[in-house]
Amino acid sequence: MLDYTNCNIDKVSVHHVGNKTNGEEILLSKKTLDISDSKLRELLFQYFLYPFPGNEFFSFTFTNQDFLLNALYNYSSDIFDNPKSFHKNSENIAMHLFEVSVHPQIKSGDLFITYFSNLSIDDKSSDAIGIFKSEKRQEFLKLEPRANDFSLKYDDGIGIDKLDKGCLIFNIEKEKGFKVCILDKSNKSAEAQFWKDNFLMIIPANDGYHNTREFLTIAKNYITKQFAEDFDISKTDQIDLLNRSVDYFKNHDSFEKDDFEKEVFYHPQTIKSFREFDEKYRAQNEMQISDNFEISSAAVKKQSRIFKSVLKLDKNFHIYIHGNKELIEQGIEKDGRKYYKIYYQQES
Repeated sequence: MLDYTNCNIDKVSVHHVGNKTNGEEILLSKKTLDISDSKLRELLFQYFLYPFPGNEFFSFTFTNQDFLLNALYNYSSDIFDNPKSFHKNSENIAMHLFEVSVHPQIKSGDLFITYFSNLSIDDKSSDAIGIFKSEKRQEFLKLEPRANDFSLKYDDGIGIDKLDKGCLIFNIEKEKGFKVCILDKSNKSAEAQFWKDNFLMIIPANDGYHNTREFLTIAKNYITKQFAEDFDISKTDQIDLLNRSVDYFKNHDSFEKDDFEKEVFYHPQTIKSFREFDEKYRAQNEMQISDNFEISSAAVKKQSRIFKSVLKLDKNFHIYIHGNKELIEQGIEKDGRKYYKIYYQQES
């Protein structure tokens, strides 16, 4: 969790970064911004920090997994070690973004680099570097009162509630590639991934949030794909497994892979099938997940949305199954019509 209560904005530099493929240029400022106005600082806090959820973290990497070769890791290290290098390194960061902005659909924008002090993360105070890109400007009206009437003017600017892309780099876990939090409101198409993959070059941190999210993804894929191929099961049994998987994470504070397998899958043959799928899935998707970790409730809440517990019957009915599958029975009439019988105590 992020806490901005005692946080200060010490420095801000801004540059304009165009798309070199489209013939656009980069404009570097000569010095940091004047942010002495208290109202301006309040608005900058709202613009820079409020959009970040602060649940999911990453760390820097490189093509050979050596984060020491990552450009942003080195610029950040230099800033943390020598704060006087802040503006010079903000120029280096802007130039780095300019060099990787080669896809024709990458938008030009204003790039803010900010130095924060006393930003709290998981109850631990840390300095942080913020990198924020604003790609959209919006028109607005400004009404000014006069002696007996008003004047109406217009202008365009940056909406403080519409941060397009951002990241926070915390001076924590430097030996692991720093702790990084990101925001990207662009779509998920390939050209939009440059912020995460080409500019920042980050990988998920090996923490409770990442492990929880990734293992739930594996469990969901196994139950909805592989399990139905290996065993002859009903749709209700499949939904029951999905529910049991999520319930394990909701009802435990820590994850033990052996315990999960026994509670959810029961039978040795099923457990063996899951382990084979798990090993193959991790290798194919280059996942690094611990078999024992602290469960993240935030990740459970987010991932549980993809666990569909809906039984769809033709185009007439949807049955939501959230609990005991013994309360629903399946059968076939003599004339061949299929049916489900549902038991309940209260109607609401």
